[in-house]
Amino acid sequence: MKIKLTPAFVKDASAEPGAERTVYWDEGLQGFGLMVMASGSRSYVVQYRNSRRQSRRMTLNSVLKLEAARKEAMGILSAAAKGADPLAARRVAAAAATNTLKAIGDVYLEREGKRLRSIEQRRDHLERLVYPKLGNLQVEDVTRKKIVNLLDKIEDENGPVMADAVLATIRRLLAWHAGRSDDFRSPIVRGMARSKPHERRRQRKLDDAEIRKVWEAANQGSGPFGAMLRFILLTATRRNEAADLQRSELTGSLWLIPASRHKSKRDFLLPLSADAAAHIETIPKVGRKATGGYVFTTDGKRGIRGFSKFKKQFDADCGVTGWTIHDLRRTARSLMSRAGVDPDHAERAMGHVIPGIRGTYDVHEFQAEKLAAFESLAAQLRNILNSEKAGNS
Repeated sequence: MKIKLTPAFVKDASAEPGAERTVYWDEGLQGFGLMVMASGSRSYVVQYRNSRRQSRRMTLNSVLKLEAARKEAMGILSAAAKGADPLAARRVAAAAATNTLKAIGDVYLEREGKRLRSIEQRRDHLERLVYPKLGNLQVEDVTRKKIVNLLDKIEDENGPVMADAVLATIRRLLAWHAGRSDDFRSPIVRGMARSKPHERRRQRKLDDAEIRKVWEAANQGSGPFGAMLRFILLTATRRNEAADLQRSELTGSLWLIPASRHKSKRDFLLPLSADAAAHIETIPKVGRKATGGYVFTTDGKRGIRGFSKFKKQFDADCGVTGWTIHDLRRTARSLMSRAGVDPDHAERAMGHVIPGIRGTYDVHEFQAEKLAAFESLAAQLRNILNSEKAGNS
């Protein structure tokens, strides 16, 4: 059916009675029309013949206004008249969009995330360091040379250990894709690492003077990031476990870390020391759902992020360098040992799985023992902080 398409007609058009769909072809532009479904939905269409005289019909973006759609249709018809096949080109482009490194990486994280203990670390590597440089490339175009150039940059800016951590993430992603593809082969080979295995096993912990500097800087206007660092020292938790803490996870002085956020993939009950519980009470509630919302947050909508940016400024403020947020967890564990905490109890407080048959059959939660370990940790921190005050008096 041919008709003069106008904005008013487009707004009120409906399918013919009994028809599943009706196409109203524009009198002013041959091959351009409005398709209206019986449900009331509508879209613009373009119809042409390719070089082999095959009839093709393309649907245009449904949000386009009439004149914008007519202009786009004119471009498609003009290209077809010159021998091109716009529909085939669109299909190729759509297929290519699903074969970029980012598209494949997103599918990898979605499908494998529940089985990966280090999912958040890998997501951070990809989104922060890999995608900005390589994400839009077709996976076949992610060459060894391009990966090496990326690793060079990361090594220069973040150190060889971080470069190797990112390399491990890329290696796992590309190996996963190779296992699902008939013809893709990963470009990563032996010899691309930037550090030796013993260098990648961090041993860094903060000494007493560094603990005092970090603690003081965390109390001097560093906001939720500094508050989170103090909390990690008091609870020996991992970064993302603490960063995504919500008040709804707290029952009195008990914190139930959900399995989705704990490395063991099981719910973990962590009894807070009096100092840790008191610390949470000092943190302002942010957001509309503040009573049950995130504790360490800048906007009230999610847990704090942008760790690298905050950490860089924090290092400048506290004067301590060469440490990571995870080193606070190692520091806390070392302080438990200094306090004479039973090693088994300290390991359980850390959320580590006890190996062997004891770990399999002993399902007691050791709540009292874990609390005692955290109280001993808090006492050690108080001693360290007070020793500076005593020295200055």
